[in-house]
Amino acid sequence: SPNPPLSCSPSPMRGALLAAAGGAMGGAGGPLARTIRAKLTAALQPTHLEVRDDSPRHGGPPGAETHFGVLVVSGRFEGLPLLQRHRLVHEALQAELAGPLHALQVIARTPQQWQSDPRAPPAPPCLGGSKRERRRG
Repeated sequence: SPNPPLSCSPSPMRGALLAAAGGAMGGAGGPLARTIRAKLTAALQPTHLEVRDDSPRHGGPPGAETHFGVLVVSGRFEGLPLLQRHRLVHEALQAELAGPLHALQVIARTPQQWQSDPRAPPAPPCLGGSKRERRRG
């Protein structure tokens, strides 16, 4: 059975849900989760940040940190189209995306957008595969 969220946030993000202030409520996840949180906090000064580790849903070995979802609410996104918001997140996590991080779902909202609708869509279904797998044809 899935673990309950570690946050009392109204957001329905599933899995290991780690609100920015929730580090004391059961830990901040593994090393990569902590790095993601620290880098996004430094780069975007979010008013709300959730980091969700979806790795267990993707069949990797226990403790593998390869698939994440992030919900970032930041004033830095004000006036930016969605593509530019995602680029800011990807720039902050450039080293991780080039290495251990295989997949990243990004939800990027302004504080006003989050205030009017404090919910996140559910995680997308796992489509299988890995960037380290060799495709056969």
